Amino acid sequence: MQDDYEEYDRFDRAILTTLAAEGRISITELARRIGLSKSPTQARLRRLEELGVIRGYRAILDPIRLRLDHVAFVEVRMLDTREASLEAFNAAVAAIPEIEQVHLIAGNFDYLLKVRTADMRSYRRVLAEKISTLPHVSTTSTYVAMQAVKEDGLARPPGASA
Repeated sequence: MQDDYEEYDRFDRAILTTLAAEGRISITELARRIGLSKSPTQARLRRLEELGVIRGYRAILDPIRLRLDHVAFVEVRMLDTREASLEAFNAAVAAIPEIEQVHLIAGNFDYLLKVRTADMRSYRRVLAEKISTLPHVSTTSTYVAMQAVKEDGLARPPGASA
């Protein structure tokens, strides 16, 4: 995997955009859609995987059908923001399955967590027994989402259309 920025042409962007929307598409169909033959498409796909641009493939689950439609965003303020404290928090927070996303923030608080549970009772238990006991946590503030307006998780490469 390379650390430098790579330039992506229109074929690379088309591959990435198509796979972000349809990860199970066949190489033959992908090649047809982007306008290349199968071999160059396969080579480009392999290169994008080796570069780490494509980190993996997965199923997108429907949280409502799984009865996990309660979403809360939690601001976390830390007692200590030295590197060792942040690393301890990062390691501990990664082990909590109800937390979908964790972002270190530059602002009035230190972390923003996206937490998904079945209901408010479940969320309160996660907050009290898991989040509040994480290393170096000072305070938390919770914001409950009423509706997800856009949540497709599709990152698009520069120059790609939506």
